[in-house]
Amino acid sequence: MEIKSYVKKIGKQASEASKAISSASADKKKLALLSIAHALNKNRKNILTANTIDLDNGRANGLDPALMDRLQLNDARIDAMIEGVQQVSELPDLIGEITDLTTRPSGIKLGKMRVPLGVIGIIYESRPNVTIDAASLCLKSGNATILRGGSEAIKSNQILATSIKQGLSAAGLPETVVQLIETTNREAVGELITMPEYVDVIIPRGGKGLIRRISQEARIPIIKHLDGVCHVYIDDKASLDMAFNIALNSKTHRYGVCNAMETLLVAKGIASNVLPRLAEAFKEKSVELRGCAITQQLIKCNAASEDDWSAEFLAPILSIKVVKNIDAAIAHIACYGSQHTDVIVTEDQSKALQFIKEVDSSSVMHNASTRFADGFEYGLGAEIGISTDKIHVRGPVGLEGLTSQKWIVFGNGEIRQ
Repeated sequence: MEIKSYVKKIGKQASEASKAISSASADKKKLALLSIAHALNKNRKNILTANTIDLDNGRANGLDPALMDRLQLNDARIDAMIEGVQQVSELPDLIGEITDLTTRPSGIKLGKMRVPLGVIGIIYESRPNVTIDAASLCLKSGNATILRGGSEAIKSNQILATSIKQGLSAAGLPETVVQLIETTNREAVGELITMPEYVDVIIPRGGKGLIRRISQEARIPIIKHLDGVCHVYIDDKASLDMAFNIALNSKTHRYGVCNAMETLLVAKGIASNVLPRLAEAFKEKSVELRGCAITQQLIKCNAASEDDWSAEFLAPILSIKVVKNIDAAIAHIACYGSQHTDVIVTEDQSKALQFIKEVDSSSVMHNASTRFADGFEYGLGAEIGISTDKIHVRGPVGLEGLTSQKWIVFGNGEIRQ
């Protein structure tokens, strides 16, 4: 396969398909989404068979446990994909929506119209459910998309792409509205991110190496998702039971996800009451604890290194630091965090507001698990990813994040004086 011409062909087809999907009616897009959901259910057995091949190859190649967890599909995860597509189908169609209409002194009427971004290239690793989430959100928001999943999930992604094509065809839309790059050759990524004539935006989802490469080499605007170094800070005014439940859920609900807690911060005044109980619970879950000097005096744990404070473990490993107060917690997050998701547990509303105002992350929470930082939980139906950028979109990227606005003017013969 000649990579350059192959990817260029896909780009050209996507550019042409974007015209069809950008003008498609809300009903036609909804029909396509519901047809995709139906195809996923119909193809369930084939999806699981393909995923088994990917899992077997992953084990043979020594894929680490966090990536294996992301790679695995089962009936529950397929059900979640189907539900996500169905939810997206029921969301309001934003395309063509006109807002902020005002009449200017000149007599013209001025407003904004919601429009698609065009062609979105999405590069991701491990998680085959991204194939469905990305396709459904791009389709609903009127964008064509080019998907390039990781080589470890190639069989799963291929069968999922077949389901997407079946849904598009059933709705009378071009199958090229959603295309999967089916080569695992890394050169394909280099071609995709340097085709501004065909691709409007790149969204990378993966490890630091992938994000760094794309940030350095892309000739196309990118919406990037960096590390998920998420914190829970237990304040000295926290409810002990609430703090216990939130910390345990934030870390152990799932390990290989970007919104799992990686560092626990505990106010010095409450540490001796909180940490022993939590340490016992984490021990039962086989979570390795790495603590600061004070933490080591209170519970049995390994010593935390400087690198541990900025680590995204994506594994049953947790760093713990006892801090003087909320100001020290905020300073620690500013130094070591990744601007993803950070939580304060406290009954003091003034401290909660201080934390929410001063912590500069895409999601900042009070008395809730970090695991809620998710497009599905935020009511977006599904998400492309969680952007840690500040432009053009921040946090879980759903429908609105995949659109832009253009100015529109209605006149009645007015001319500039």
